[in-house]
Order: sequence, then structure tokens, then C-alpha cells
Amino acid sequence: MSGPLRPRTDRGRVLLVLALAAAVTVFTATVPLLRGFFDLRVYYGTVHTWAHHGGRIYDYQVPGTSYGFTYPPFAALAMLPLALLDRTSAIVASLLVNLAALAVVLRALAGPDWRRHGWYRWSLCLCLLALFEPLRDTFSFGQVNLVLLALVLGDCLLLATGRDRLAGAGIGLAAAVKLTPALFIGLLLLAGRRRAAGLATAVAAVASALAAWADPGASRVYWTEALWDTGRVGRLAYVSNQSLQGVLARLGEPGRPLWATAVLLVLCVWAWRARRAVTAGDWTAAFALTGAAACLVSPITWVHHLVWLLPSFAVLVRAGRPRIAGALYAVLCTSVVWLWYDDASGIGGFLGSNAYTWITLGLLLGLPTGQPRAPLPALARNASATAPAPSPESPTTTAVPDQSGSSCADEAAAATGAAADAGDDLARSPSSEPTGSTRPAAAKPQSSSWRASSYTVSPPPS
Repeated sequence: MSGPLRPRTDRGRVLLVLALAAAVTVFTATVPLLRGFFDLRVYYGTVHTWAHHGGRIYDYQVPGTSYGFTYPPFAALAMLPLALLDRTSAIVASLLVNLAALAVVLRALAGPDWRRHGWYRWSLCLCLLALFEPLRDTFSFGQVNLVLLALVLGDCLLLATGRDRLAGAGIGLAAAVKLTPALFIGLLLLAGRRRAAGLATAVAAVASALAAWADPGASRVYWTEALWDTGRVGRLAYVSNQSLQGVLARLGEPGRPLWATAVLLVLCVWAWRARRAVTAGDWTAAFALTGAAACLVSPITWVHHLVWLLPSFAVLVRAGRPRIAGALYAVLCTSVVWLWYDDASGIGGFLGSNAYTWITLGLLLGLPTGQPRAPLPALARNASATAPAPSPESPTTTAVPDQSGSSCADEAAAATGAAADAGDDLARSPSSEPTGSTRPAAAKPQSSSWRASSYTVSPPPS
């Protein structure tokens, strides 16, 4: 590809990156609904009330709403440092933690050769990531899913590189904070990694026991009541719920038997495909498939939970399918599902309001597995392309990489390296449809403009 997206000079690259960064900044500041750190407000208010005023974790509600803490008690224990901060400091801390988690995710996917892509390709990659709706909502809500993804991908890297002594600890911690990552323990069992599965289970159990010791009442309430009450999280039929349960609820079929059947089918497909990926040594594809399956089978998968799809795009690019990756990624940047915020009826509503679910299901069914490492993109090969030809007196020996399995270390090396090549696809203009910003306030804060735009949590004075 030639033209303005492939400038020849450093000055041209700097100007292009600055122009893209400005465009992305304008877009994110004006088009999507800024979520006002609503989930962070839940965490902050819960922890302050619990730590300073003797309140109960699952009794707290954000003022003006009926929404409170929905995670296991260990999550509240892990968030206790928020009790030491004021509201502004909590926002800053949330942004910094999520930025650090994003760096870990990209580093885990890029591997030891991440520097070979240089500042220019990484800058393009970051601009593209800033448009990704699940990622921008994660930052705007003050959510924790990016941190959990970083913990899980840390285990992926350990398994793929053979340093698996501590593999499973990250998955265990993630499962103790939120139940959805527990599916990765199932992946370890499918792969025959019993030691890693045992470590993950033990870490999750110890963390949960620690939370029970810190607040026995909260643990009792969560495991006997709050866990089973999906109404605490939000309406199943709400358009932001891009899980199988959300699809069925929007069809008017929220019954458990049909949903359980759909979940069972998805888990069977996941087990078959993930086992094939592990057999081929393709750990990143196996983890990507597990992330997609977890999003589908969870009763509620808000749009920002779909950060679990990020490894899938690295796998697609590695497999030589950057255009498919670009097209799917572009859809996930558009907030298109919100077009059916008011009415998801009819064929158009069925297809459009569940667009992100269809993408997730398509990734589960069609994600390539067991692919060899992708060749370096053209820009990454420039240095070697000008190397002198070997002489007959000293022939060159070619090192053949071990392709028995693709590690997390190989994926984003290809993904970020091909960012410019996929630029035409990924740079598709996002929809001008705001993420509910022109809509009336909904029953769930994920769509509430007035609730999400003001930071109203103010714990009682100490």
C-alpha cells in the first residue's frame, strides 16, 4: 500500500500520527457517550462505605440508582486502596491502572521482538485501539476487565514459553475478582495442564477464603443471594448485553432452558476448537477462543466486556487475514448496536442489535488455529532486505523457528506490524450514532447520560 498512510520520512510519520491522534481525540470526546466512571463510582462508594462507615458491601447503591456492587467479595478486598483516595485521585488511579494493564496485554501479545515495529507502528496501533468501543468504554466506566485480561494473558505467555511453574496464578486471581475468567480453568483441564489448573483453583479458593475471613457476612450474601440475582446487574434485554442471554431476552425468550441449551452448544464448540488449538500448540488461539466463549455464555456481557476479543484480532492478523480482522474491528468501533436502543424488533433489529454477539460467535466458529508464524511485514523487513548476499565461501545458514506452537509472544508482533496494512479497513469512519448520548436515560447506567455524566458519589463524612 502506498500513499499518505505510508509516509517515507520521519517527519511525515510524525505528522500523520499527530493528525490521527487529534482525530481520535475529537471523536472520543464528542461522539461516544462518556460514561462518567460509573462503575468506578460503584467500587469507590462501596469500599468507602465498607471501610470507613461499617456499611455492608452488597447494601450500597450509587445515589439515585438501584445499582451496587456485583462482584465476589474478594474484588472489594482487592479494591480497598480506593478507601485511601479522594474521588479525583481514584479516577486518576483507574486510568493509570488500565493504561498499565493495556501495556501488559500488548506486551504479552507482541513478545520479545516488540521493539522491531518501532514507534510509528505502535502509535498507529494505539490510535486504532482508542477507537475500539469496548476499550474506550472500559476506560470511561473505570472498569476492571482489562486488568483481568492482563492477568490471564500472563498465564498464556508462561504456558506458551514453557515457563509454566506459576502458570494458573493469574487466572485464579482473575476468577476470584470476577467469575467469568473461571472458564480458563476449564481450558487448562482440556489441555491436560492439571498442575496449572490446580494452582488456578487454589489461588481462587484462597482469595475467596481470605475475603470470607475479612467479611463473613458479605461472602454469605454473595454466594447465597447476590450471585443469583441478575437484576442487580441490569436488564437482560438491554441492548448493551451482547451475550446469548441478551439475544434471547430481546427475542422475548429469557427462559432458562433455552438459554442453557444454547450455552451447552457453545461450550461443546469451544471445547472442540480449543482442544485442537492446544494440540497444535497455539496457546493464543486457545485463549482467544476461551475469551469469546466466556462472553457468549455469561448471562450478561456488556459491550465493555468485549475487550476479551482483543487476542482474536491478533490471531486473525497472524493467520494472514488482516482485512477480515479490520472489517470486524471496524464494526466494533461504530457503536452500531445502539441504533436499536429503543426498538430491537423485526429482522433488522434481530441482526443489528446483536451485531457484536454475531461477531463473537463468528470468532468462536471460524478463528484460525495452529497457524505458523506470519512473515514479517514489509517495513519490518527493510533492514534485512538490503543485507549483502552470502558468498560461496561463507554460505548463510537459515534458522528455522520452532513452529510446534505459536506463543502469545508472536501474535501482536504480526498484528501491530500489519497495522498500517490493515489501515484502510480499520480506519473506516465510525458511525456518527452516539452511544446513547442523545437517548433518554435508561434503566441501566450503561446507557444513562445524566447518571454517567456526573460523579455524585459522596460517602458520609468520617
